[in-house]
Amino acid sequence: MRERIGILTGGGDCPGLNTVIRAVVKCASKRGWDTVGFLDGFEGMLEPLRYRQLDYKEMDALLFVGGTVLGTSNKGRFAAKTGHGESNRIPREILDLAEANFQKLGLRALVVVGGDGSLSSAQQLFEHGVPVIGVPKTIDNDLEATVMTFGFDSAVACATDALDRLRTTAESHDRVMVLEVMGRYTGWIAVTAGISGGGDVILIPEIPFNFESVCAKVADREREGKHFTLVVVAEGAREQGKDYVTSGSAEKNREARLGGIGAVVAAEIQKRTGKETRVCVLGHLQRGGAPTSFDRVLCTRFGERAVQLIAEERYGCMVASRPPDTVAVKISEAVGHLRAVPPHGEMVQTARALGISFGD
Repeated sequence: MRERIGILTGGGDCPGLNTVIRAVVKCASKRGWDTVGFLDGFEGMLEPLRYRQLDYKEMDALLFVGGTVLGTSNKGRFAAKTGHGESNRIPREILDLAEANFQKLGLRALVVVGGDGSLSSAQQLFEHGVPVIGVPKTIDNDLEATVMTFGFDSAVACATDALDRLRTTAESHDRVMVLEVMGRYTGWIAVTAGISGGGDVILIPEIPFNFESVCAKVADREREGKHFTLVVVAEGAREQGKDYVTSGSAEKNREARLGGIGAVVAAEIQKRTGKETRVCVLGHLQRGGAPTSFDRVLCTRFGERAVQLIAEERYGCMVASRPPDTVAVKISEAVGHLRAVPPHGEMVQTARALGISFGD
């Protein structure tokens, strides 16, 4: 009987998940292993047990397809993050059931593709005796242990394209356009897209802002004869002394859903400056669609490395990008350490040198 490994995708979806699945299945097949994919994240490992055999011949079509053919979930019995990033211990009976089903299927190892929350769950499963390998996924690019997570480049490309489009309509109508992008605790998407898309104001969680500074930038542009302004705001950006803007009360065992800061910023700018202001919320557009060529290559490298780590029996490790190489780091050392935008780092300093305001 051929050896089998398992794979699941957890947390929010993003471009590149299918590309990782493809790489894992193809590289495992070359070693003579079959691959089982659990459906809807960790929930597929529980009762009712839900999985599918992943056919090597079906994988080529997944290279450029967004989303995940296995489905994913960021809630349920395996949720390890709640509230505003607080950790949650998974009940022992849930871990027992997942381990029993892992053994029942005769799997050699489990590849968990996910962000901080999913990898926190993976670490608890590893401590419970399941051989696990992690692959870092998050469009926020906020895992300290890796220079790059897949999905980020694709999300930035989406946000940059939106800014390119908003610029022409803003200039045509002499408007202020506010673009709200994802970024719960870190502003990597906002600052990267803001620079590449020619933003004038960038508001990120790492630098609390005040409306006096934001509106002063709008006024400065007016005096320069530039009668439109592009504002990029991360969903987790906060006014000085204020809390996160949320779109609803937090559900049980889930992180609070952020959203609405773009509308707050737009309304205040219009009120203070008299400038006609509009808001555009990208939301899940950043998670959909095909991965960029950069993400396709990164996903493929991550998937191959994950299979290699299984062959080496280096369980409890996560694949990480340390250019020019991919390396292995312990999952326990990777989770719970968010990689924030340094307020005085090169990215912010570059933006400031260009005249971009951070509202501080």
